[in-house]
Amino acid sequence: MRFTARESDAANKIGSSALVLLLALCLAAASVAARPNPAQSEAAPFSMSAVTIVLPPKLMAAHPATLAVFGAGGKLAVGVSVTLSDGESITTDRTGRAHFTAPASATYLLAQAEGTIAATLIDPASGASEPKSVTIAPFVSLRESFWICGPGLQGDASADSATIDSHPALVLAASPECLATIAPPGVVAGAASVAVSAPGVHWTASTTFVSLAFEAPHPALQPAQKGRLTIRVRGSDAKLNLVVENTSPDVLRFLRGDVQQVRTSGGANNFASIAAQPNRSGDFTFRARVVPPPDASIAARYLQVAARLAPRDQAGQRRRIEKLAERLSHHPRNVESERRDVERILDQAAPGDERTLLAAADSAL
Repeated sequence: MRFTARESDAANKIGSSALVLLLALCLAAASVAARPNPAQSEAAPFSMSAVTIVLPPKLMAAHPATLAVFGAGGKLAVGVSVTLSDGESITTDRTGRAHFTAPASATYLLAQAEGTIAATLIDPASGASEPKSVTIAPFVSLRESFWICGPGLQGDASADSATIDSHPALVLAASPECLATIAPPGVVAGAASVAVSAPGVHWTASTTFVSLAFEAPHPALQPAQKGRLTIRVRGSDAKLNLVVENTSPDVLRFLRGDVQQVRTSGGANNFASIAAQPNRSGDFTFRARVVPPPDASIAARYLQVAARLAPRDQAGQRRRIEKLAERLSHHPRNVESERRDVERILDQAAPGDERTLLAAADSAL
Protein backbone atom coordinates (compact mmCIF):
# COMPACT_ATOMS: atom_id res chain seq x y z
CA MET A 1 0.00 0.00 0.00
CA ARG A 2 1.48 3.35 -1.02
CA PHE A 3 1.09 6.48 1.09
CA THR A 4 3.32 9.54 0.77
CA ALA A 5 1.38 12.36 2.41
CA ARG A 6 3.71 14.91 3.97
CA GLU A 7 1.45 16.53 6.54
CA SER A 8 -0.74 13.66 7.73
CA ASP A 9 -0.31 10.05 8.73
CA ALA A 10 -3.86 9.12 7.74
CA ALA A 11 -4.51 6.82 4.80
CA ASN A 12 -7.55 5.79 2.83
CA LYS A 13 -8.33 3.29 0.13
CA ILE A 14 -10.36 3.02 -3.01
CA GLY A 15 -10.31 -0.70 -3.52
CA SER A 16 -6.81 -1.63 -2.35
CA SER A 17 -4.97 1.64 -2.97
CA ALA A 18 -3.99 4.52 -0.72
CA LEU A 19 -4.84 8.21 -0.79
CA VAL A 20 -1.97 10.62 -1.27
CA LEU A 21 -2.03 14.29 -0.35
CA LEU A 22 0.50 16.53 -2.04
CA LEU A 23 0.82 20.17 -1.01
CA ALA A 24 1.73 22.85 -3.50
CA LEU A 25 4.27 25.69 -3.37
CA CYS A 26 2.27 29.26 -3.62
CA LEU A 27 4.74 31.02 -5.83
CA ALA A 28 5.08 28.08 -8.35
CA ALA A 29 3.29 26.75 -11.38
CA ALA A 30 3.76 23.13 -10.33
CA SER A 31 3.73 21.44 -6.93
CA VAL A 32 6.41 19.83 -4.84
CA ALA A 33 5.87 17.33 -2.06
CA ALA A 34 8.85 18.02 0.17
CA ARG A 35 10.72 21.03 1.41
CA PRO A 36 14.43 21.71 1.02
CA ASN A 37 16.72 21.32 3.98
CA PRO A 38 18.71 24.53 4.45
CA ALA A 39 21.39 22.56 6.25
CA GLN A 40 22.23 20.79 3.00
CA SER A 41 24.82 22.65 0.94
CA GLU A 42 24.07 20.73 -2.26
CA ALA A 43 20.86 19.97 -4.07
CA ALA A 44 19.84 16.59 -5.39
CA PRO A 45 20.80 15.74 -9.00
CA PHE A 46 18.04 16.62 -11.41
CA SER A 47 16.44 13.56 -12.99
CA MET A 48 12.73 14.31 -13.35
CA SER A 49 11.05 16.08 -16.25
CA ALA A 50 8.57 18.15 -14.26
CA VAL A 51 10.05 21.14 -12.44
CA THR A 52 8.94 24.13 -10.39
CA ILE A 53 10.56 27.53 -10.97
CA VAL A 54 10.61 29.92 -8.02
CA LEU A 55 11.05 33.61 -8.84
CA PRO A 56 10.75 36.67 -6.60
CA PRO A 57 7.46 38.44 -7.37
CA LYS A 58 9.27 41.59 -8.53
CA LEU A 59 12.66 42.30 -10.07
CA MET A 60 14.52 45.59 -10.50
CA ALA A 61 15.62 46.47 -14.01
CA ALA A 62 19.34 45.97 -14.74
CA HIS A 63 19.94 44.55 -11.24
CA PRO A 64 21.02 41.05 -10.16
CA ALA A 65 18.44 38.42 -9.27
CA THR A 66 18.29 34.75 -8.29
CA LEU A 67 15.78 32.01 -9.11
CA ALA A 68 15.47 28.43 -7.87
CA VAL A 69 14.28 25.22 -9.51
CA PHE A 70 12.74 22.21 -7.81
CA GLY A 71 12.47 18.76 -9.36
CA ALA A 72 9.26 16.73 -9.20
CA GLY A 73 10.45 15.00 -6.04
CA GLY A 74 10.55 18.28 -4.16
CA LYS A 75 14.32 18.70 -4.06
CA LEU A 76 16.32 21.59 -5.42
CA ALA A 77 17.52 20.57 -8.85
CA VAL A 78 21.11 20.79 -10.13
CA GLY A 79 22.03 21.44 -13.75
CA VAL A 80 18.63 22.58 -15.03
CA SER A 81 18.76 24.87 -18.05
CA VAL A 82 16.36 27.80 -17.74
CA THR A 83 15.55 30.03 -20.71
CA LEU A 84 14.61 33.62 -19.97
CA SER A 85 12.34 35.71 -22.17
CA ASP A 86 15.16 38.14 -22.95
CA GLY A 87 17.02 35.29 -24.68
CA GLU A 88 19.46 34.49 -21.88
CA SER A 89 19.97 30.86 -20.84
CA ILE A 90 21.11 30.07 -17.30
CA THR A 91 21.78 26.80 -15.47
CA THR A 92 21.12 25.98 -11.83
CA ASP A 93 24.22 25.41 -9.70
CA ARG A 94 24.83 22.84 -6.97
CA THR A 95 22.38 24.66 -4.68
CA GLY A 96 19.58 24.44 -7.25
CA ARG A 97 19.68 28.18 -7.87
CA ALA A 98 20.77 30.35 -10.79
CA HIS A 99 21.84 33.99 -10.96
CA PHE A 100 20.96 36.46 -13.71
CA THR A 101 20.51 40.15 -14.36
CA ALA A 102 17.04 41.53 -14.96
CA PRO A 103 16.53 43.14 -18.40
CA ALA A 104 17.09 46.89 -18.43
CA SER A 105 13.99 47.89 -20.39
CA ALA A 106 11.40 45.09 -20.11
CA THR A 107 8.37 45.25 -17.80
CA TYR A 108 8.14 41.50 -17.17
CA LEU A 109 10.26 38.36 -17.36
CA LEU A 110 9.34 34.78 -18.19
CA ALA A 111 11.49 31.82 -17.16
CA GLN A 112 10.97 28.45 -18.84
CA ALA A 113 12.38 25.00 -18.09
CA GLU A 114 11.15 21.50 -18.89
CA GLY A 115 7.76 22.77 -20.08
CA THR A 116 7.13 24.91 -16.99
CA ILE A 117 6.86 28.70 -17.27
CA ALA A 118 7.03 31.22 -14.43
CA ALA A 119 6.42 34.97 -14.67
CA THR A 120 7.52 37.99 -12.67
CA LEU A 121 7.32 41.77 -13.01
CA ILE A 122 10.20 44.22 -13.46
CA ASP A 123 10.28 47.59 -11.74
CA PRO A 124 12.36 50.56 -13.00
CA ALA A 125 16.00 50.73 -11.96
CA SER A 126 15.55 53.59 -9.54
CA GLY A 127 15.36 54.04 -5.81
CA ALA A 128 11.71 55.04 -6.14
CA SER A 129 10.76 51.43 -6.87
CA GLU A 130 12.35 50.05 -3.71
CA PRO A 131 9.80 49.04 -1.05
CA LYS A 132 9.61 51.38 1.92
CA SER A 133 8.05 48.84 4.27
CA VAL A 134 8.02 45.07 4.79
CA THR A 135 5.30 42.97 3.16
CA ILE A 136 4.57 39.32 3.94
CA ALA A 137 1.47 37.13 3.60
CA PRO A 138 -0.46 36.87 6.89
CA PHE A 139 -0.84 33.09 6.55
CA VAL A 140 1.64 30.66 4.99
CA SER A 141 1.63 26.88 4.73
CA LEU A 142 4.58 25.10 6.28
CA ARG A 143 4.94 23.33 2.93
CA GLU A 144 4.78 26.37 0.68
CA SER A 145 7.44 28.77 -0.41
CA PHE A 146 6.47 32.36 0.34
CA TRP A 147 7.79 35.80 -0.46
CA ILE A 148 8.82 38.76 1.65
CA CYS A 149 9.34 42.20 0.17
CA GLY A 150 11.32 44.89 1.94
CA PRO A 151 14.05 47.52 1.58
CA GLY A 152 17.74 46.88 1.12
CA LEU A 153 17.74 43.34 -0.23
CA GLN A 154 20.37 41.87 -2.56
CA GLY A 155 19.63 40.16 -5.84
CA ASP A 156 22.25 37.54 -5.04
CA ALA A 157 20.34 35.18 -2.75
CA SER A 158 23.52 34.11 -0.97
CA ALA A 159 23.94 37.68 0.30
CA ASP A 160 20.53 37.66 1.98
CA SER A 161 19.68 35.62 5.06
CA ALA A 162 16.40 34.73 6.73
CA THR A 163 15.43 33.09 9.99
CA ILE A 164 12.03 31.92 11.18
CA ASP A 165 11.72 31.79 14.97
CA SER A 166 15.55 31.62 15.06
CA HIS A 167 15.66 28.68 12.60
CA PRO A 168 17.83 29.47 9.54
CA ALA A 169 15.72 29.44 6.37
CA LEU A 170 17.04 28.98 2.85
CA VAL A 171 16.63 32.00 0.57
CA LEU A 172 15.41 30.39 -2.65
CA ALA A 173 15.06 33.43 -4.91
CA ALA A 174 15.88 37.10 -4.52
CA SER A 175 15.88 40.56 -6.05
CA PRO A 176 16.64 44.01 -4.58
CA GLU A 177 12.94 44.20 -3.66
CA CYS A 178 11.78 40.72 -2.61
CA LEU A 179 12.95 37.28 -1.65
CA ALA A 180 11.33 33.86 -1.55
CA THR A 181 11.98 31.34 1.20
CA ILE A 182 10.37 28.32 2.85
CA ALA A 183 9.97 27.21 6.45
CA PRO A 184 12.86 24.96 7.56
CA PRO A 185 12.49 21.85 9.73
CA GLY A 186 11.83 22.82 13.33
CA VAL A 187 9.26 25.51 12.57
CA VAL A 188 5.85 24.57 13.92
CA ALA A 189 2.38 25.74 13.01
CA GLY A 190 1.34 28.99 14.66
CA ALA A 191 2.43 32.62 14.88
CA ALA A 192 6.08 33.17 13.99
CA SER A 193 8.66 35.92 13.66
CA VAL A 194 10.63 36.22 10.42
CA ALA A 195 13.94 38.10 10.41
CA VAL A 196 15.72 39.10 7.21
CA SER A 197 19.25 40.48 6.91
CA ALA A 198 21.30 41.80 4.00
CA PRO A 199 24.47 43.91 3.98
CA GLY A 200 23.65 47.02 5.99
CA VAL A 201 20.02 46.13 6.76
CA HIS A 202 18.05 44.02 9.21
CA TRP A 203 14.31 43.92 9.65
CA THR A 204 11.63 41.65 11.07
CA ALA A 205 8.10 40.69 10.13
CA SER A 206 5.49 38.31 11.46
CA THR A 207 3.19 35.72 9.92
CA THR A 208 1.26 32.63 10.91
CA PHE A 209 2.29 29.22 9.62
CA VAL A 210 -0.38 26.61 9.13
CA SER A 211 -0.24 22.93 8.33
CA LEU A 212 -2.81 21.26 6.09
CA ALA A 213 -3.58 17.67 7.04
CA PHE A 214 -5.80 15.15 5.29
CA GLU A 215 -8.40 13.32 7.35
CA ALA A 216 -9.31 9.96 5.83
CA PRO A 217 -13.06 9.33 5.47
CA HIS A 218 -14.57 6.45 7.42
CA PRO A 219 -15.71 4.16 5.98
CA ALA A 220 -13.34 4.27 3.03
CA LEU A 221 -14.75 5.56 -0.24
CA GLN A 222 -15.91 2.99 -2.76
CA PRO A 223 -16.37 3.37 -6.54
CA ALA A 224 -19.62 5.16 -7.51
CA GLN A 225 -20.15 6.23 -3.88
CA LYS A 226 -20.29 9.94 -3.06
CA GLY A 227 -18.33 11.21 -0.08
CA ARG A 228 -16.25 14.09 1.24
CA LEU A 229 -12.52 14.65 1.56
CA THR A 230 -11.58 16.71 4.62
CA ILE A 231 -8.55 18.98 5.02
CA ARG A 232 -7.74 20.05 8.58
CA VAL A 233 -5.94 23.32 9.33
CA ARG A 234 -3.56 23.45 12.27
CA GLY A 235 -1.92 26.62 13.54
CA SER A 236 -4.78 29.09 13.07
CA ASP A 237 -8.47 29.36 13.86
CA ALA A 238 -8.99 31.96 11.10
CA LYS A 239 -11.17 31.30 8.09
CA LEU A 240 -8.69 30.68 5.27
CA ASN A 241 -9.10 30.34 1.52
CA LEU A 242 -7.59 27.19 0.03
CA VAL A 243 -7.17 26.07 -3.55
CA VAL A 244 -7.62 22.32 -3.94
CA GLU A 245 -6.68 20.62 -7.21
CA ASN A 246 -7.60 17.08 -8.21
CA THR A 247 -4.59 15.51 -9.91
CA SER A 248 -6.17 12.08 -10.53
CA PRO A 249 -9.52 12.82 -12.22
CA ASP A 250 -9.54 9.40 -13.87
CA VAL A 251 -9.66 7.76 -10.42
CA LEU A 252 -11.58 10.36 -8.42
CA ARG A 253 -14.03 13.08 -9.46
CA PHE A 254 -14.50 16.33 -7.56
CA LEU A 255 -18.23 17.00 -7.87
CA ARG A 256 -17.84 20.79 -8.20
CA GLY A 257 -14.84 20.86 -10.51
CA ASP A 258 -11.31 19.53 -10.34
CA VAL A 259 -9.87 22.89 -9.22
CA GLN A 260 -11.80 24.54 -6.42
CA GLN A 261 -11.33 27.43 -4.06
CA VAL A 262 -12.83 26.63 -0.67
CA ARG A 263 -13.04 28.51 2.60
CA THR A 264 -12.28 26.81 5.87
CA SER A 265 -14.73 26.82 8.76
CA GLY A 266 -12.55 28.75 11.18
CA GLY A 267 -12.54 28.07 14.90
CA ALA A 268 -10.77 25.46 16.96
CA ASN A 269 -11.93 22.72 14.58
CA ASN A 270 -10.76 24.47 11.43
CA PHE A 271 -11.37 22.49 8.24
CA ALA A 272 -12.61 22.47 4.66
CA SER A 273 -14.15 19.62 2.72
CA ILE A 274 -14.52 18.63 -0.91
CA ALA A 275 -17.40 16.57 -2.31
CA ALA A 276 -15.98 13.69 -4.34
CA GLN A 277 -16.91 10.44 -6.01
CA PRO A 278 -14.47 7.64 -6.97
CA ASN A 279 -14.59 6.46 -10.58
CA ARG A 280 -12.59 3.29 -10.05
CA SER A 281 -10.12 1.60 -7.74
CA GLY A 282 -6.60 3.06 -7.69
CA ASP A 283 -4.28 5.60 -6.14
CA PHE A 284 -5.42 9.20 -6.28
CA THR A 285 -3.80 12.49 -5.34
CA PHE A 286 -4.88 16.04 -4.70
CA ARG A 287 -3.03 19.23 -3.92
CA ALA A 288 -4.01 21.95 -1.48
CA ARG A 289 -2.47 25.34 -0.78
CA VAL A 290 -3.25 28.47 1.17
CA VAL A 291 -4.39 31.35 -1.02
CA PRO A 292 -2.54 34.60 -0.22
CA PRO A 293 -4.55 37.85 -0.08
CA PRO A 294 -5.39 39.20 -3.54
CA ASP A 295 -3.08 41.86 -4.94
CA ALA A 296 -5.04 43.98 -7.40
CA SER A 297 -2.05 46.16 -8.30
CA ILE A 298 0.08 43.17 -9.31
CA ALA A 299 -2.81 41.68 -11.30
CA ALA A 300 -3.37 45.00 -13.09
CA ARG A 301 0.28 45.18 -14.12
CA TYR A 302 0.19 41.66 -15.55
CA LEU A 303 -2.97 42.53 -17.47
CA GLN A 304 -1.37 45.67 -18.88
CA VAL A 305 1.54 43.75 -20.36
CA ALA A 306 -0.77 40.93 -21.51
CA ALA A 307 -2.88 43.47 -23.42
CA ARG A 308 0.18 44.67 -25.32
CA LEU A 309 0.84 41.10 -26.45
CA ALA A 310 -2.66 40.50 -27.80
CA PRO A 311 -2.63 39.77 -31.57
CA ARG A 312 -3.18 42.76 -33.84
CA ASP A 313 -6.33 41.20 -35.26
CA GLN A 314 -7.86 40.98 -31.77
CA ALA A 315 -8.24 44.65 -30.92
CA GLY A 316 -11.44 43.92 -29.00
CA GLN A 317 -9.65 41.40 -26.82
CA ARG A 318 -6.84 43.88 -26.16
CA ARG A 319 -9.27 46.58 -25.12
CA ARG A 320 -11.16 44.16 -22.88
CA ILE A 321 -7.96 43.29 -21.02
CA GLU A 322 -6.99 46.98 -20.77
CA LYS A 323 -10.35 47.84 -19.23
CA LEU A 324 -9.91 45.06 -16.68
CA ALA A 325 -6.52 46.49 -15.74
CA GLU A 326 -7.99 49.97 -15.42
CA ARG A 327 -10.82 48.75 -13.17
CA LEU A 328 -8.42 46.90 -10.90
CA SER A 329 -6.18 49.96 -10.67
CA HIS A 330 -9.03 52.31 -9.75
CA HIS A 331 -11.28 49.90 -7.81
CA PRO A 332 -8.96 47.35 -6.20
CA ARG A 333 -11.66 46.01 -3.88
CA ASN A 334 -13.76 44.59 -6.71
CA VAL A 335 -11.49 41.58 -6.92
CA GLU A 336 -14.03 38.78 -7.13
CA SER A 337 -15.92 40.04 -10.19
CA GLU A 338 -12.71 41.00 -11.98
CA ARG A 339 -11.20 37.58 -11.28
CA ARG A 340 -14.15 35.92 -13.00
CA ASP A 341 -13.63 38.16 -16.04
CA VAL A 342 -9.92 37.33 -16.14
CA GLU A 343 -10.72 33.61 -16.02
CA ARG A 344 -13.19 33.93 -18.88
CA ILE A 345 -10.54 35.60 -21.02
CA LEU A 346 -7.96 33.04 -19.92
CA ASP A 347 -10.20 30.17 -21.01
CA GLN A 348 -10.20 31.55 -24.56
CA ALA A 349 -6.53 32.56 -24.79
CA ALA A 350 -4.18 30.60 -27.00
CA PRO A 351 -0.96 29.16 -25.50
CA GLY A 352 1.86 31.68 -25.42
CA ASP A 353 3.23 34.61 -23.46
CA GLU A 354 -0.11 36.42 -23.36
CA ARG A 355 -1.79 33.42 -21.75
CA THR A 356 1.06 33.01 -19.25
CA LEU A 357 0.65 36.64 -18.15
CA LEU A 358 -3.11 36.30 -17.94
CA ALA A 359 -2.62 33.24 -15.71
CA ALA A 360 -0.24 35.26 -13.53
CA ALA A 361 -2.88 37.99 -13.19
CA ASP A 362 -5.46 35.36 -12.25
CA SER A 363 -3.12 33.92 -9.59
CA ALA A 364 -2.63 37.40 -8.10
CA LEU A 365 -6.39 37.67 -7.61
